[in-house]
Amino acid sequence: MKKTLVACCSAAVLALIITILATFQIASTGIIPEKSDIVIPMSVSRPGCETTNSCYAPPEITVNAGKTITWINKDRAFHTVTSGYYDKFDGMFDSGHIDPGQTFSFKFGKLGDFHYFCNLHPWMEGTVIVK
Repeated sequence: MKKTLVACCSAAVLALIITILATFQIASTGIIPEKSDIVIPMSVSRPGCETTNSCYAPPEITVNAGKTITWINKDRAFHTVTSGYYDKFDGMFDSGHIDPGQTFSFKFGKLGDFHYFCNLHPWMEGTVIVK
């Protein structure tokens, strides 16, 4: 009887811990992450991802005109998704600061190759190709 009681209490405590951790993760990001087309991976706020072309995953994506692309920040740092190049912002889109766990979406209505970068971490670059 005593062993059964200990096992039940242990299972209840474990379930409570798992629930608290899951709730904390959602609360700390402010959202439940949604489906994304492009991921800003963990640790890309430090230089180095540009040498392996892994600052955005994927670094290049091809879509049809009219498609909305969603980026999700899975890093612990703030990031931006800003159109153009670091030394030549073209004004087409700018996410502003994307908090960890947050998303940014933009609808690509015209054909072309659209380069983007992170305004906070200029080594981070990617391209959306619209056909």
